[in-house]
Amino acid sequence: MKISRLAIFAAFAWTLGAGPWAQSATAGQRGFVGVKKCKLCHKNEDQGNQYGQWQASAHAKAYETLGTEKAKEAAAGIGVDDPQDSPKCLRCHVTAFTVREKIATEKITLEEGVSCESCHGAGKGYFKKKTMQAIADGKIDRASVGLTKPDATVCAQCHNEDNPFHKGFDFDASYAKIAHPRPAEGATAADKTTQ
Repeated sequence: MKISRLAIFAAFAWTLGAGPWAQSATAGQRGFVGVKKCKLCHKNEDQGNQYGQWQASAHAKAYETLGTEKAKEAAAGIGVDDPQDSPKCLRCHVTAFTVREKIATEKITLEEGVSCESCHGAGKGYFKKKTMQAIADGKIDRASVGLTKPDATVCAQCHNEDNPFHKGFDFDASYAKIAHPRPAEGATAADKTTQ
């Protein structure tokens, strides 16, 4: 049975489009807005204070940890002089590192660490309240504007065996620790789209 060149090309093109590098390119094209934009709607206690929860998390401190003596010693063990300047480390310790050359980096600083858009996708297409309401009302598909719901695949881009410091990863247990939904009681439909 002969496989046509078109079929081979289509499979190759699909493979290229399905990897994490494709997600990064798409995210970069959509545009990142930075944690300050997310904070505008996600800082109030009565709505769950997702910003505060993130700010207190290890994700928010991911870049900062690279500057510790412990991180520097560990990095030296894998041939890295300065973990805060190494692509090997930064690809998982900061938001949008893989597309950093293609985006306006003033929107996202290294010091933000792993922020909202690392897990939820580049926010330019969905950060406005009107868009979030349309998603909640079913008028807009969340994926069409770049809003992703984090799943094991998203987390596994960094929490995997390729990471020399990987200690195992249980998605369900880890997700439960970082979950930051809006309170169900009194929340609008738009509020429930952030999980």
